[in-house]
Amino acid sequence: MQTRKRYALVGTGIRSRMYRDAIVKTFPGTCELVAICDTNPLRMQAWQDELGLTLPTYAPADFEKMIREHRVDVVIVTSVDRTHHEYLCRAMEAGCDVITEKPLTVDAEKCRQILDTRTRTGRRLTVGFNYRYAPRNAKVKELLRSGVIGDVVSVHFEWVLDTQHGADYFRRWHRDKRNSGGLLVHKSTHHFDLMNWWLDSRPETVMAMGDLRFYGRENAEARGETHAYARGTGSAAAAGDPFALDLSKEPDLKRFYLDCEAADGYQRDQNVFGDGISIEDDMSVLVRYRNRAVMTYHLVAFAPWEGYRIAFNGTKGRLEFDVTERASVQAGEADANLARNIRGSAPHEIVEPVTLLVRPHWGAPVRIDIPETSRGGHGGADELLLEDLFSGKAIDDPLGRAAGHEDGAWSIMAGVAANRSIQTGLPVHVREIAPWLG
Repeated sequence: MQTRKRYALVGTGIRSRMYRDAIVKTFPGTCELVAICDTNPLRMQAWQDELGLTLPTYAPADFEKMIREHRVDVVIVTSVDRTHHEYLCRAMEAGCDVITEKPLTVDAEKCRQILDTRTRTGRRLTVGFNYRYAPRNAKVKELLRSGVIGDVVSVHFEWVLDTQHGADYFRRWHRDKRNSGGLLVHKSTHHFDLMNWWLDSRPETVMAMGDLRFYGRENAEARGETHAYARGTGSAAAAGDPFALDLSKEPDLKRFYLDCEAADGYQRDQNVFGDGISIEDDMSVLVRYRNRAVMTYHLVAFAPWEGYRIAFNGTKGRLEFDVTERASVQAGEADANLARNIRGSAPHEIVEPVTLLVRPHWGAPVRIDIPETSRGGHGGADELLLEDLFSGKAIDDPLGRAAGHEDGAWSIMAGVAANRSIQTGLPVHVREIAPWLG
């Protein structure tokens, strides 16, 4: 009989529910969730009540005690980004393997601490890069590997976040760059990891510009807009503002956030046009890779639609890839859609056909069909990632989708270097900020 692995989880925010549900509901034959840890005891209780669980709960100070008392094999880290390094290192020092939600961490020094600890302890570190598992992204990897457009010389990569999803980063703890590393780390780690994987290369030199141009008090006032409230919930001034989020209007948002505020004071519904925002909402990055490919990348967090567009220019042709995840946002739908994300009910659904087009030199364009692009969260990626993590089966992975510690480290380096470049106005060589990377 197969022995079940014993898991503990730290950080009971939105993304953690995906891992919880996989262990408890989908793979109970190979996995067992034995304990949880969080700074907020009320949220830990709400998190358990959702599935009728009765797990032991621990405060961060008792993290090692939790591991010891419950003989934990693997710790899953889904806490605030700036704390990832702390829990990852403490877990590995205590003898556990670790799985972490992206990003691995928020800066180069914390990254070095993680890799040094992994080397010293020999423990396994896995990063949950679900986007590698999306069938549409895997098809791009297959095509590039096949050489259909030859050697990739340049890439244009545009990712747009809409005024629902993008705005939400400016309501939450992510709005403080100390917590998240900004969107060029927290969000773009997905995109930079995809590019590292697609190109089978590493970033070498980074130049970036970025600013807060849409959200924040000063920008709203410059446009003559009035958003005179601190938070969306319970504010008469917020009524009718499509950017305001009222936690009391949706049961899940109320239960997991509003009803848990008494424990730590965290407000999930801050005004996106208020003070205290230190992250950018419009960013441009130029990256040169070791294989001499050059990427121009742009991320915007206030678009009227959501998705991404990529063009690879190669020595034998061009590969064009367009994905629309949400075609538009209607005023007043924020509460319900955010609650759907909390419940894990198919976020990032594909609402228009994915366009994947090969344009060879001296030939007609060829449209490539992509199977299963809308099954499950993130275009089918979440389900495949969770199977790889928790099924206990030997997964055939010819494309190398599983991401380890080096992938996690390199995925943040373009973003960390871009943040440095925005500060200094100068190009940044990754070797200068992370000479210890391979």
